[in-house]
Amino acid sequence: MSDAPADAEGAPGRAGDSPHAVILALQSSLSSLSPRLRSAARHLLDHPNEIAISSMRQMAEAAEVPPNTLVRLARTLGFDGYEALRHPFREATRRGGDSIPDRARSLQHVSRTGRHGELFRELAESAVSNTAAIFAQTSPADLRRTARMIIEARTAFVLGMGACHSAMQGFHYVGRMALPNMVFTPQPSSLPLDDLTRIGPGDVLFAATYRPYRREAVEAARFAKSKGAKLISLTDSRASPVAADADLLLLAPTSSPQFFPSILAMTAMLESVLAFIVAETDSGALASIEAIHKSRTAAGVYWPED
Repeated sequence: MSDAPADAEGAPGRAGDSPHAVILALQSSLSSLSPRLRSAARHLLDHPNEIAISSMRQMAEAAEVPPNTLVRLARTLGFDGYEALRHPFREATRRGGDSIPDRARSLQHVSRTGRHGELFRELAESAVSNTAAIFAQTSPADLRRTARMIIEARTAFVLGMGACHSAMQGFHYVGRMALPNMVFTPQPSSLPLDDLTRIGPGDVLFAATYRPYRREAVEAARFAKSKGAKLISLTDSRASPVAADADLLLLAPTSSPQFFPSILAMTAMLESVLAFIVAETDSGALASIEAIHKSRTAAGVYWPED
């Protein structure tokens, strides 16, 4: 097939389509696409805010695929062409809707110069960009819904593997002061699936993972869904293997000039969820927080001058 784009500029989208509907269609079709189409789909899922503001050729170049691949992808999803797929995103941007945050393009990567000052600047820009992104793309409604799902769960399992372990364990450590229904997994000497044996309807799994995705986290998320539990996924991409089945998806970018993905934005997201949990809890949870604090103070846990 020719690589020349055969798409009509300005073609209208299908009636009733929204950016969210297009994203869901991309997620659900991901596993059935050819490698080249999957690569294009992953790029769209990773950069939904750029669909409206970048041309087809720009998006194809960034995805490292021929422009016609985007046309083929759009037609695979049932659109007349790429511009029809792009149309809902452009309309949302014109309306100022919150489906596609009106924010700056992703952090522009600069060539490594070997100078410490340059590296420090890149680290600062990445930290600010990642943190700003979660507050731009996450709505208060999403955070409130996350909090309510955890509060109302029979058991709220909190899952963190690898580098996510410390962030999720910290979330559990603070959250359990208010909520006795929170359980961390994996427990020492066990696998997540061991801890989730009795998970079922009425329970929630709050799982975190990012690329390269941990197999145990993906398997645990799919197991929880198969048992009828709700899934909250905290991850880095809509193309993540824990994204498509999530009842609620929280996205936290992990880009960084250092060699390992950054968990700074993820930590900011978790702190935000904790704040909403406390805001949504009743007086019993506040009493629990106060009782734990008093017990620690009486036991001499804190330094006297504090």
